[in-house]
Amino acid sequence: MGYYPPGNEQVLLTIGDMSVTQTHVIVPHGRFPLQGTAWAVQDSTQVHEGIPPVAIVLTIIFVWFCLLGLLFLLMKQRRYTGFVSISVTGQGLYHTVQLPPGPESGAWAAHVVSQARALAASAPPAIG
Repeated sequence: MGYYPPGNEQVLLTIGDMSVTQTHVIVPHGRFPLQGTAWAVQDSTQVHEGIPPVAIVLTIIFVWFCLLGLLFLLMKQRRYTGFVSISVTGQGLYHTVQLPPGPESGAWAAHVVSQARALAASAPPAIG
């Protein structure tokens, strides 16, 4: 189900299921004025780094053939857990979007929120 702005307002920014036009924020439960909204981003991403099981197996196999098999222990594996949360509050509005973690998701979210804040600061009063 898509949420489109009324009339000829163009969607300038999309964050998850939120859309931002020149004068409104459109979320699944309605359309709200953009002027006076507050945007926040919370990065709860955690990075876990360790030696993958395949490296341990390859080390055990190749250590008997040559000592170079120990180099497999230098392999690293990164896992990202948690989420990145973007929320918007305003008059009668509170909506949060959670995005999956990743190496650049926190920086992307901070960039998008700064764009949304700039749009909210320069937004004219909403009509209708």
